[in-house]
Amino acid sequence: MTEQRASTGRRLGDREAARLRLVETVAGGLADGEVWSFAIDQAVAFLGGVGGMAHVGEGADGDLRLAAVCGLPRRLAEPWQELGAADAATPARAVRERRIVRTAAGARVDGGRRAGEGAEGDGEGGEGEDGGRLPAGTTLVAVPVTTTGSPLGVLTVLTSAAEPPDAASEDFLRRFADRIGDRLRRSRGTAETARPTWWQEPSGSQLLRAMRAIDVGAWEWEVGTGRLIADDAALEVFGLPREDFDDRVETWVGLIHPDDAAGVLAEVDRAIRHRNAYSLEYRICRPDGAVIWLEARGYLTFGAHDEVRRMSGTVWETTGTRQALDSVSRALRHMSDAFLAVDDQWRVVYCNVEAERVLGADGRLLGRVLWDAAPDTASFGLPERYEQAVARGTAVGFEVRAPGTGSWYHMRLVAVPGGLTVYFTDITARRAQAIEGARADHVRSERATRLAELTGALAQALTVEDVVRVTADGIVPLTGAADLRLLLVEEGLRPGDGGAEALAGRGGRFSTMSGTAPGPAGDALRDRVPKLIASREELAAAHPSMDVSSVDGESWLFLPLIASGRPTGCCVLRFDRPRTLGEEERTLLMALSGLVAHALERARLYDEEHSRADKLQRGLLPRTLPALPAVTPAACYVPADTGSQVGGDWYDVIPLSAERVALVVGDVMGHGLTEAVTMGRLRTAVRTLTDPEIPPDELFARLGVMVADLGDSAYATCLYAVYDPTNRSLAYASAGHPPPAVRLPDGTVRFLEMQPDPPLGAGVPPFSVNETVLPPESLLVLYTDGLVEAPGSGIEAGMDRLAARIAGRPDGPGPGEPGGVPLGVLCDSLTSGVLPPGRRTDDAAVLAVLTHGLPERDVACWELPQDPVAAGQAREHVRDQLDAWSLDHLAMTTELLVSELVANVVRHASGPARLRMIRGRTLICEVSDDSLTTPRVRHASDTDEGGRGLQLVASLSHRWGTRYTDSGKCIWTEQLRSPDLV
Repeated sequence: MTEQRASTGRRLGDREAARLRLVETVAGGLADGEVWSFAIDQAVAFLGGVGGMAHVGEGADGDLRLAAVCGLPRRLAEPWQELGAADAATPARAVRERRIVRTAAGARVDGGRRAGEGAEGDGEGGEGEDGGRLPAGTTLVAVPVTTTGSPLGVLTVLTSAAEPPDAASEDFLRRFADRIGDRLRRSRGTAETARPTWWQEPSGSQLLRAMRAIDVGAWEWEVGTGRLIADDAALEVFGLPREDFDDRVETWVGLIHPDDAAGVLAEVDRAIRHRNAYSLEYRICRPDGAVIWLEARGYLTFGAHDEVRRMSGTVWETTGTRQALDSVSRALRHMSDAFLAVDDQWRVVYCNVEAERVLGADGRLLGRVLWDAAPDTASFGLPERYEQAVARGTAVGFEVRAPGTGSWYHMRLVAVPGGLTVYFTDITARRAQAIEGARADHVRSERATRLAELTGALAQALTVEDVVRVTADGIVPLTGAADLRLLLVEEGLRPGDGGAEALAGRGGRFSTMSGTAPGPAGDALRDRVPKLIASREELAAAHPSMDVSSVDGESWLFLPLIASGRPTGCCVLRFDRPRTLGEEERTLLMALSGLVAHALERARLYDEEHSRADKLQRGLLPRTLPALPAVTPAACYVPADTGSQVGGDWYDVIPLSAERVALVVGDVMGHGLTEAVTMGRLRTAVRTLTDPEIPPDELFARLGVMVADLGDSAYATCLYAVYDPTNRSLAYASAGHPPPAVRLPDGTVRFLEMQPDPPLGAGVPPFSVNETVLPPESLLVLYTDGLVEAPGSGIEAGMDRLAARIAGRPDGPGPGEPGGVPLGVLCDSLTSGVLPPGRRTDDAAVLAVLTHGLPERDVACWELPQDPVAAGQAREHVRDQLDAWSLDHLAMTTELLVSELVANVVRHASGPARLRMIRGRTLICEVSDDSLTTPRVRHASDTDEGGRGLQLVASLSHRWGTRYTDSGKCIWTEQLRSPDLV
């Protein structure tokens, strides 16, 4: 037995769940007495016990009465029939102490008031005073059944296991007892007659008496042996005399009607497999030849190893009920009015043919919730109207439109016990005349409204796409067409080019055609009158060469578009059904075609002008951006949608010395050719002023003078930034421009702090310069206000949307990084997604750069003395550094350049000299000092001893120049690193 319990323990989880489910699926339909029998059966089976008892609490004193017995003979169970609340018996102790109590039976164990049980407490049993003696070596395990803290009774199992139940088993017993307690609590307080003793009526209820009164039979099928036990009432239902019944389940199977046999056996098999209750109504053929209907219900009982042991239940005849229902059903089934009945759960219990047709359920209504089977009924408001009918005590009527048919019905709800009946009366004819009159008035009103809206919308349409969209939105609903397409007349097309694509449903909303094209569109243009083709047959007859099988639609209307006496196109309306035109419609469509033609002509002129302006604007912007080691740039420009005039937004990326780069973005206020020219002049001026590499504040001062000279109405905003990859510093200044956004490598986005100065042309020097340090691989975004500012939306909201777009996924790679969004795609995303949807009222330019830092190993610096020996030291530093960089082939040239520059500093400048070498795209050498004197190249005569140094520098360098620093000046040279280019 110990080994058996251990094996059982390994399957405890599955068994536990199955038994707990049985409490809901089986015990839910039992009387209280039957619940106690069910509970002790399951407890004994779970513990593998020899038998068990269920006691029920009685009276205020808490005494216990035996309610059910499992597996124990009457001789052993009778001493336990009544137990006092204070008895030492194991069941009484379990109830009193509210815990599981285990007691070894020992030598003599008895009940309560008539016998003692054993030693007090858990452990070995002792002698009782009198009463029955339980088998030696057995143990009692008592589990109290409570609800909301109050005891209801106790389940006591007699087991021969030497070991007590383990913790998992005790936990299950508690949970099982709680479920039983919950089930019993739900039925407490109901009136009950005096309950019989456990040995007189095993169910502990009035079930047998009630069953006999209503001719309900009981049966029990032993699954393992196939034995079927049936009482007299059940055999009477089957039509079998007691002496003719052989207790075989096959005999019952043989009685089932052949048409129902497969379904009945499948339902039995399903109940066993799923361990659920069994309930079914079916027919049987009695031995006397009569065919009757019966209903059978049953539940399962399980053995010690969780196997199905038996199925028990009830059976009764339902033939009379079905015949009565069939009579009523036949009367209602074919009524002209629709009728259905639902229960209190809104499940359809009856419906006639008309109801099925109205609700479109095709016979699938019965047994289903009404709005699940016919979803359209969910909008009828039936629950609310049902409540009205119950509250008033009268029927409730209202009108609804039937789903699918479009017919109108008057619904009448009548509340009946346990549900509701619903009647439908067809009122379609009664409503038709009133509805038709209202519809005609509505159509006329809607047509007038749409015509006014279309006229106003065409007057405001700018582009050809606008005209097509407005025309489709206005004419398609007005005519009931399925689709609309515009064919634009283009000169120079072949005569064969025409409306074939429009008829076939291919292409976009508009396409082109030749003015002399054959086909229905060309016919309408040549005749200058609307042409209606009412069917496919008419189309095939009028145009035999056309492939009618590829045509989309059933009828078509071709409206010629004539503006100023010249054909501009054809409007093609496609219908999904044959169509005719009345005289009123034909006149209306002719007027509309004139409006569309003039709007289309204006839109084509606008598109041509806008295209030229856009080309001019883009021609003034950089065609390509340079590839630089300091930054990876990308840019995007989007013109405004409000007019054909160009804007003044621009951007630029300008390489500087020492691998530095200047980043510029600006905006000339206004639109037009004047602003575009100003933008071009400013961009050229910025490039010119960056050549001597003057600081941002001085650059803005000079640009401001230039803009002011253009007149009082000329203003421009600008942001100028210089990025140095050697120390990753960014120096920037703003003239009325919004601050740049930075996405740091950790994914955070911020806007650089600055106090913007007034726009160029309005402000006066000095301009403030800000400086910050950017971590490597930071994303810097410069933009114009057209990206973040729109009517009805403040610039702060636009900047917030911009920051959110730049941030992207906080835990993913940044834009431009490996695995991240390419910078070009990011720029397109910003120009298309930052502003709210709608027409763009201003140009927008975006410049996005991914910053890089030069490695420390690629930069070398030295301090040199103010002494002639400095040139020799500089040459030595150059040789060593070029050897470390594997650029020995540049050593001689570099030594000459550095020697000449250092010598000039020692001879002509003041302060110590500083030498810096940078290995970038080129080899860069810089010599700086504290003097502001700028060297210049001069032409030395043949007899001059000096004056040729800078000529030598210019000759040996790829590029060279001078820039001012905070403490003086710097002379720099660049050499190509490739030996083939030296």
